[in-house]
Amino acid sequence: MLNETRNETVPDRRDTSKIAYRRPQPFGMMDDVFMPGAIDLDADEHLWVPQAEGVWFKPLVLCVSQGYYVNLLRVRTSGVLSRHRHAGPVHAFTLRGRWSYLEHDWEAVPQSYAFEPPGETHTLVVPEGVSEMITLFHVTGGYVYVDPDGVALGYEDVFTKLAAARHHYEAIGLGADHAAGITR
Repeated sequence: MLNETRNETVPDRRDTSKIAYRRPQPFGMMDDVFMPGAIDLDADEHLWVPQAEGVWFKPLVLCVSQGYYVNLLRVRTSGVLSRHRHAGPVHAFTLRGRWSYLEHDWEAVPQSYAFEPPGETHTLVVPEGVSEMITLFHVTGGYVYVDPDGVALGYEDVFTKLAAARHHYEAIGLGADHAAGITR
């Protein structure tokens, strides 16, 4: 604002804390992903993508541009789920049920958090008596399914997750492009 008596600029003293940011966002920035009810564990049954017998995932973001994904993993069977080695870090927040790794002495229960470092190989187990386990996983990079000696048997990454989601959404009538809303 201009101070007319001295012909100089004086800072505007109005409270601007409730004014939205007015400038453009950085060039090339990705759009937000906002998903109301994302962790309502009992809603939108059709959005859970089948992964294996008794196992589904619900993708929250599939970031192909940076090689990570965030999803809810739901398991409705007990026993060994998979043995795998991570190429990147993983963050896990247990929301329902229990699970563990044969290679560790801890058990993930609701409200627990686990960090899995790149390079770790472990065997995920859902114990007997657990009717449903749901964990939010943030997976960077991919992981390789391995046998007990580390021989590669298969892999999973953001691209295989995206392909599975697109196939599922097409099969249930939402259309493959339904995944575009969570793909970055």
